[in-house]
Amino acid sequence: MFGLFNKNPAAKLEKKYDKLLTEARDLQRSGNIQGFAAKTEEAEAIRKEIEKLQSQT
Repeated sequence: MFGLFNKNPAAKLEKKYDKLLTEARDLQRSGNIQGFAAKTEEAEAIRKEIEKLQSQT
């Protein structure tokens, strides 16, 4: 019952990961390759955190 109220930290990170990938895609489409690279790097760091959390459970 109380598990219902516990937040899943990986779910929050997944939303942030998806948002960063969308922003990166938009930057790439507008021709800002440096911005695309920076956003992609941020997204990959978050993906690693997600994998780390998922491996712990």
